[in-house]
Amino acid sequence: MTMFSVNTHRLDPYKNFKFRVKWDGRYIAAVSTISALKRTTESVQHRDGGSSTSRLSPGNTFFEPITLQRGLSHDTEFEDWANLVFNSSADAAMSLATYKKDIVIELFNLQGTPVISYRVYRCWVSEYQPLPELDANRSCIAFEKIVLQHEGWERDKDVKEPVEP
Repeated sequence: MTMFSVNTHRLDPYKNFKFRVKWDGRYIAAVSTISALKRTTESVQHRDGGSSTSRLSPGNTFFEPITLQRGLSHDTEFEDWANLVFNSSADAAMSLATYKKDIVIELFNLQGTPVISYRVYRCWVSEYQPLPELDANRSCIAFEKIVLQHEGWERDKDVKEPVEP
């Protein structure tokens, strides 16, 4: 059995470091970390009145939040989206029409060809971190972070395994 239907000679799985994320039809600059896509379905225990053994069946399904991180810069995409949910002006209303967005997460092979893509639906920013902990005794990159709540995801079946030389 082979892991790849088109490139049957390929033995190694895809790497996790070549990816991009987009929303509103454009790629978002410098995203360096995306947490895993994860869903969990509860198990519901039940039994018949005349039985002494229990059975399990699927219950509600929950989708874990997705965290995006990127190096701090002057691009305001994270902040702009986070501000659609919260605005520091007491009289400003939340933007009900635009605070939820669908995003696309694309994974690429080492040649830079898209190999897998997921669409994540009705995302909104539940946590925004504009600055990390700052420490004058360390030398590292400053990252900003958003946490996205969402209503599920699905694989984009239009993105097929490419032929690799």
